[in-house]
Amino acid sequence: MDINKLQEFKNTIPEKLNSFIEPELYLKYQVKRGLRNLDGHGVLVGLTEISQVNSSTFKNNKMISVAGSLEYRGISIESLVDGFLKDGRFGFEETCYLLLFGDLPKKEELKNFVDLLSKYRNLPDDFVRDMILKMPSKNIMNSIARSILALYSIDDKAEDTSVNNVLEQCMRLIACFPLIVVYGYHALSHYHNNNNLLIRSPREDLSTAENVLYMLRDDGKFTKLEAILLDLALVLHAEHGGGNNSTFVTHVITSAGSDTYSVIAAALGSLKGPRHGGANIKVVEMFEDMKEHVSNWKDDTEIEKYLLKILTKDAFDKTGLIYGIGHAVYSISDPRAVIFKKYVARLAKEKGLEDEYNLYAKVEELAPKVISSVRKIYKGVSVNVDFYSGFVYRMLGIPDEMYTSIFAIGRIAGWSAHRLEEIINNGKIIRPSYKCVVRSSTYVPLIDR
Repeated sequence: MDINKLQEFKNTIPEKLNSFIEPELYLKYQVKRGLRNLDGHGVLVGLTEISQVNSSTFKNNKMISVAGSLEYRGISIESLVDGFLKDGRFGFEETCYLLLFGDLPKKEELKNFVDLLSKYRNLPDDFVRDMILKMPSKNIMNSIARSILALYSIDDKAEDTSVNNVLEQCMRLIACFPLIVVYGYHALSHYHNNNNLLIRSPREDLSTAENVLYMLRDDGKFTKLEAILLDLALVLHAEHGGGNNSTFVTHVITSAGSDTYSVIAAALGSLKGPRHGGANIKVVEMFEDMKEHVSNWKDDTEIEKYLLKILTKDAFDKTGLIYGIGHAVYSISDPRAVIFKKYVARLAKEKGLEDEYNLYAKVEELAPKVISSVRKIYKGVSVNVDFYSGFVYRMLGIPDEMYTSIFAIGRIAGWSAHRLEEIINNGKIIRPSYKCVVRSSTYVPLIDR
């Protein structure tokens, strides 16, 4: 083997790629790119009872944008959040029950469900050492996916796709997900960043959110407001309709008859992307860059100039995207961001970060105006939940590497509910159509090429 010739061939490989499709062909064949119409509304591909996402209504036979709304099993996210916060309770476990079973639990049902999750909140003997610590990943999302797939190997009923067995698998995954996430971070922090290794077992008397903070922090301490904000984040991220990218992946893989572990690992791969669950860390990075280049955080003109530079690909990561602004569905407002904002202000005050919070609020006000001044948009733009979630995580002392995985701790509840729904309704395998637009060609013998 001639190594020089092999390297020369390898260097030419990128030039040989020939997969570009002319943009006008998408219009010619009326392709709904991203399964979305030009007005921003998604193409209807399924039915669900789990959640409803809405951003428009019909009036005089015309579709008009309205403030965004989100319902879990028919219950508005606002009333759900108000309900458990007024009682002084954490809400994620109640939300998991609601999404899985379709109804709010009675007091005794909720206690039994919480106790069951607490019982399941453990990992097999030596799993942390042999699976998480021995091969730490620089990206926790990949570490989580590998751990989830490894759990398949120790499940005697891994291939059993009956409803009862899948429900059992899902509840176990919901319970042990925080451990896999936090331990995955500690492994990364120790082996890649040379920090002390800390592995702390969860406590039965703590909620999911409290246990994340307890297992993550060196001293295991946290304030009530900190735990409330993290719990709220998990609730707001738990579900968002069947059409979001990772949940649609859940339906697609489930429809093929695959096992629970493969389905959740695939959903994690989707959520990892910066256009989906990875957006919150991009928001924080964008603001860090903004704070370096905007001297007066109260000067609207200076902030607008910076945002304009982002749009023209002259600032931050040169992608032309103002992260945290805009959503595939919402136009006037994202109800999750509206709820989050109320409590973010309280945490910012507790942490002495009110000036930084005011900068976020100022960008929320100015960004839609800047975007509409330079781009043709088919619907309104507003901040989405990622806009504030990264800021919250930073105030909570959660490492940047964990931002997307915190999203996953919440969203696995929705993935589980949708997997069960797909199985129960025994749908067909999901297989959309692609039209081939390459010109016909003929085979040329190797000697004549």
